[in-house]
Amino acid sequence: MKLQLALDRLTRGESIRILESVKQHIDIIEIGTGVIKEYGVSIIKEIKELYPGKKILADMKICDAGKYEAKQAFTAGADIVTVMGFAANSTIKETLQVAKEMNGQMMIDLLEIQSADRVKELSSTGADLVGLHVGKDKQSEGVFHTDLFSLIEGIPVQVAVAGGINSKTLPDIKQHKPDIVIIGSAITGQENPELAANTIRNIMEDR
Repeated sequence: MKLQLALDRLTRGESIRILESVKQHIDIIEIGTGVIKEYGVSIIKEIKELYPGKKILADMKICDAGKYEAKQAFTAGADIVTVMGFAANSTIKETLQVAKEMNGQMMIDLLEIQSADRVKELSSTGADLVGLHVGKDKQSEGVFHTDLFSLIEGIPVQVAVAGGINSKTLPDIKQHKPDIVIIGSAITGQENPELAANTIRNIMEDR
């Protein structure tokens, strides 16, 4: 089980400061959509150069022009890019093709996808990594719930989980053995991000 840190709604300086304090506890650095929109894909290159030993996920949330946008992210240094599950299958296939050609990986963001049949269809494209995701705005109605795992039951994909997850909700989520746990404000929004990241890691590893 890997820990992915989501850098969302942060400045460049805040992102680097937090990364410096938590780098020993995390496996994947997610550069959030808003951060990429603020600073461009150059922020992907900069963070990859600062942390070459970490996998970098660029949360591009690709909806169209999969080939072009995926190339932008991978060329800048991303190891993983995201594409939306509601995108056309042709967009997903193009993104996946670029990921393979550039020795990267594609994650399908299942934000607002509520059909297991759609997930099966996505898996049939060759996609093997999906993200069960409760979006920031929808978290006002409730954060990530383990019922979402029913979407991927019996489907051969790796699974990332995201959406308001914290040290209190993580133990129940952990029972479902996701491959990647994505944590944002439960680390980045804390007074002591290093302590928060260490606490999350301890829960993940039963320490």
